Amino acid sequence: MADLDNKPGATQGTMDLTEHKKTFGGFIRFSTWVVVLSLIVLVFLALSNA
Repeated sequence: MADLDNKPGATQGTMDLTEHKKTFGGFIRFSTWVVVLSLIVLVFLALSNA
């Protein structure tokens, strides 16, 4: 059986967030590009009467 009481102690505020912030920034940048490209495609389709 697993020993659930033997957990390492966590200290609040000691986690390094630089990788997390970089990944989140990349996700936001990618999402912005997807939205912009989708809008461009929609405008092109509307203008070409597709």
